[in-house]
Amino acid sequence: MKKVYLDNASTTAMRPEVIQEMTKIMSEDFGNPSSTHSFGRNAKTILELSRKNIAKHLNCSAQEILFTSGGTEADNWILRSAVEDLKVERIITSRIEHHAVLYTVLALQSDYNIQVDYVTVNADGSIDLTHLSNLLSDEKKTIVSLMHVNNETGTILDLDRVGVICKQYNALFHSDTVQSVGKTEIDLQKTSVDFILASAHKFHGPKGVGFAFIRKNTGLQPLIFGGEQEKGLRAGTEAVHQIAGMAKALSVSYENLEEERNYISNLKKYLIVQLEANFPGFRINGKKDDFYNVINITLPFSPDKTSMLLFSLDMKGIAVSRGSACQSGSIKPSHVLKEMLSDTDLKLPNLRISFSHYNTKEDIDWLIESLKTV
Repeated sequence: MKKVYLDNASTTAMRPEVIQEMTKIMSEDFGNPSSTHSFGRNAKTILELSRKNIAKHLNCSAQEILFTSGGTEADNWILRSAVEDLKVERIITSRIEHHAVLYTVLALQSDYNIQVDYVTVNADGSIDLTHLSNLLSDEKKTIVSLMHVNNETGTILDLDRVGVICKQYNALFHSDTVQSVGKTEIDLQKTSVDFILASAHKFHGPKGVGFAFIRKNTGLQPLIFGGEQEKGLRAGTEAVHQIAGMAKALSVSYENLEEERNYISNLKKYLIVQLEANFPGFRINGKKDDFYNVINITLPFSPDKTSMLLFSLDMKGIAVSRGSACQSGSIKPSHVLKEMLSDTDLKLPNLRISFSHYNTKEDIDWLIESLKTV
């Protein structure tokens, strides 16, 4: 049976170069980077070269890159330390954030009784920046947490503009950049963002590893205590093979960025043309020109097709989703689409289709043919 993977916003296949790099290190450089003997020193060298490599691509200091287990840990760490250690009294976020942010904010609100304000989300999934400015007119010490690229719709936040707004009101700015790091340029010297983060498995690296950018002098404190790893801010022996794999994946992604972005953008355009031709009345949830590798659509099918749609496609060998994989077992409508669609439209079948450079036009043709059978 033909297999088609169109769920790259959930996770991506590792590049062969990454697997090769990790295999070599697991075989030859297995030392603990905190050890002082030659095995440890070799591992430490790989670790710090990986840190410098990542920092180079984001135009920041290597000292500002700290390794984590992924985006969820980094979101929790940054927001919790902002409240506990930086004495933030208010969080401004939106209701379309990843649950790693939303649930952390709710826990902090419960534990510390801090003020939480939600910025308005427009019908196209974009953030109302005028409302954000109005909310920031308060004098309370504030952190703004807004994601760069929405993981369900591909809606893009203007990082530079939000950074300027936050700086104007002396607010800290945290952005979940899990869907954008490795897929678009981010210049941390030009953008006034205090904290960003990444998960390697979103840009063809290994699962279970990521990093946080913590701008120097913010005063963030540890979430995990133990040894002195990661400059005393994140205890625990570093997974050198995973970190090196992540650095390799990021380098290859940025080396091929323009070519792969153009290729994937053309795939997305081809899909839209095919949907228009075969399913008149389908709708894009968001805008056509949202992030190039994600599209969220509502299909002109009857609501009774909703529950079986993913199963039907899976039987055809096609992997897509209705939203974040973190809640894929839920039958509830997407919390993101809930902010954008009417109750009637929420009942209709919707799909998140997300591409990588491994996809082809033939994959899209098979998706269209399979949807016709539904």
